[in-house]
Amino acid sequence: MPGLAIIGSGFAGIGMAIKLKEAGYHDFVILEKAADLGGTWRDNTYPGCACDVPSHMYSYSYELNPGWSRMFSPQEEIWDYMRSCADKYGVTPHIRYGKRVVALEYDDDRRGWSVTTDDGATLRVNAVVSAIGALHIPKFPEISGRESFTGPAFHSAEWDHSTDLTGKRVAVIGTGASAIQFVPQLAPAASHLTVFQRTPPWIHPKPDFAITPTARRILGLPGLARTMRNAIYWALETRALGFTVDPRLMKAHEKLALRHLEAQVPDPDLRRRLTPGYLIGCKRVLISNDYYPALTRDNVELVTDGITEIRPRSIVDSSGVEYEVDAIVYGTGFKVVDALQEQHIVGKGGRKLQDAWQDGIETYYGIATSGFPNLFFLLGPNTGLGHNSVVFMIESQVRHVIDCLRLLSRTQARAVDVKPGAQRAFARRLRERLDPLVWNAGGCDSWYLDEHGVNRTIWPGFTFEYWARTRRVKPSAYELIY
Repeated sequence: MPGLAIIGSGFAGIGMAIKLKEAGYHDFVILEKAADLGGTWRDNTYPGCACDVPSHMYSYSYELNPGWSRMFSPQEEIWDYMRSCADKYGVTPHIRYGKRVVALEYDDDRRGWSVTTDDGATLRVNAVVSAIGALHIPKFPEISGRESFTGPAFHSAEWDHSTDLTGKRVAVIGTGASAIQFVPQLAPAASHLTVFQRTPPWIHPKPDFAITPTARRILGLPGLARTMRNAIYWALETRALGFTVDPRLMKAHEKLALRHLEAQVPDPDLRRRLTPGYLIGCKRVLISNDYYPALTRDNVELVTDGITEIRPRSIVDSSGVEYEVDAIVYGTGFKVVDALQEQHIVGKGGRKLQDAWQDGIETYYGIATSGFPNLFFLLGPNTGLGHNSVVFMIESQVRHVIDCLRLLSRTQARAVDVKPGAQRAFARRLRERLDPLVWNAGGCDSWYLDEHGVNRTIWPGFTFEYWARTRRVKPSAYELIY
């Protein structure tokens, strides 16, 4: 039996596996529910899908790619990069495909975990790394009659490529990060496109451009790709000032977004309906050069009244207007806060994760939670970002997990569990940091927040700060179990 199980083969799972092998740990498996690796970059194949962080930063720091075709690479290129990394570092043989994990249960006597998959198999391991990420459970809106629609209807993360939307009357529900990428692709093909917007997003210009073959060759010279990555990192990190220091510093970002809107949308009425009424940053700030122009097309209509009902061939808004449509595309995001809470995870003494978190999600740096020894999360609660690359955060978390495993090796302990006091102290500092910042001061309801209005998603600081705090395991924060 393997000593460790990694759940998921996205950026987090592959990165964890690479560093395990580098540290001398080869006794592990990666359990992947699908037939291929890649996580969100495997699943999201909608038209226009691309990274919204510069590609040279949205990659592993130890595996730079000077050959990116654009500053913001398309989905296929990112997916190819991930597969090449898995092959290069010998990760692929460790992956078991078609293994959806349905339960994790800790054995107090054995000091280990039982991992059950949907085919009925049970794997007994010493430790588990949950690398499932947050953007993998599509979220659909609760709208009366949604199931009654008789035409094609699908979520952007489950794009139905067998449906040809050319010449069709298409409705798009949602205007988030995915929608602003696929709406410009649908608009020229559809006979009519109706975009239903609940809340307008703040949008910045996208500094995207093709990287010429000559530039790629130059970036292949020793040190140049690293220099470029470092420059991008610090440029992105400066964006965190308004997030992490004082919401008033977001005004410059707001002005940039408003200038972008004014330059691309000449119609004052449409511009008014596209102007957010909340402080920039409390929802995800999006980037696009072609979304606003798509909305100004003659065959595109923006609806800002709420949807009250979906009928077999139409959508009805709160003003009573009925829109006949042939197909519906949901760009309504993911179940982010619920991603871990919906898992069947049972820790010490038979305690369920849902019970441990009944008063709200609480972890230690988003990596561990008390009462669940040898269970580690990558991209766990409060480790998402609104300003930089989550791959950087993943690498920091992977380093911390490796350090925990080394602590076990040094002490010959069988399990490590974060102490309740250390977890509570971190949670208290986190809330003190979050409360005055943009996510609570912005006056908006976002997917960052749980049902209590608490941000359980975003790290409220600089990424180098997270790196420094998680770089070394503090033995005093953990209980060793022998």
